[in-house]
Amino acid sequence: MALIPPFYLDTVVAVGLQNSDGEFFWIGSGFLFGKFIEIVDDKRSRYRTYLVTNKHVIKNQKKVFLRFNPKSNEKSRDYAVDLVNTNDQIIWTGHPDPNIDVAVLKLNANQLEKDGMKFNYFHSDTQIMTISQMNEGGITEGDFIYTLGFPMNLVDKDRKYVIVRSGIIARIRNLLDGFSNEFLIDSFVFPGNSGGPVIIKPEIQSIENTKPPQKANLIGMVQSYISYRDTAVSQQTNEPRIVFVENAGLARVIPIDFVLETINVANSNTEKP
Repeated sequence: MALIPPFYLDTVVAVGLQNSDGEFFWIGSGFLFGKFIEIVDDKRSRYRTYLVTNKHVIKNQKKVFLRFNPKSNEKSRDYAVDLVNTNDQIIWTGHPDPNIDVAVLKLNANQLEKDGMKFNYFHSDTQIMTISQMNEGGITEGDFIYTLGFPMNLVDKDRKYVIVRSGIIARIRNLLDGFSNEFLIDSFVFPGNSGGPVIIKPEIQSIENTKPPQKANLIGMVQSYISYRDTAVSQQTNEPRIVFVENAGLARVIPIDFVLETINVANSNTEKP
């Protein structure tokens, strides 16, 4: 029984760079997000498609590569995506708050379709949970989640296969009460997970006076793991000698609201004369 819709895996892309020898190395994750525009007919709606990732993943880069799988059983294809124009001006949009680590860039989904790529995107009107919706839905600490991405440069040579890890929400009440811009999950994430989506796990049962999540909705994006420091002290001098930095198993997650806000900024900038 699949608890994550299989097409969710096709929304996630590896974000990478290319070295002087032409080899790719992967620095982060991202996902495709469709902002609802209008209803076309009874079966179709129109969306504007964006790449979503962290600012720190693409900051100071002029170009990155996104990996997609073809619909046929061929090797993956790496698309070069410019991040600056011919005048070296940044063409992606970051959230206006410097402390909110969200970046978006409009993508040409029609070109991907024309090229026969296997891809999908999260629908902003049906497949997300905002902060207010999480409040209404009773999302709380202990609810199960999944993280999707490409930790530690673990991208297959010939095809793009997303790594899925499970976890739980560790702390979210400070976000739901309006005292924070992030929430914490108990799930091991590593360099390369940054920019990957976080999905709430649907449940059938719940304890009395609580509501189980009914759908596997997008609730946020991985920002970074939280580390702790362990200091080794000399027995002779009682002075600190070495500091070990370890992964605490907790990670910061940016709620999807700030992705929506960043897309609104990108749209307003496009509409300016």
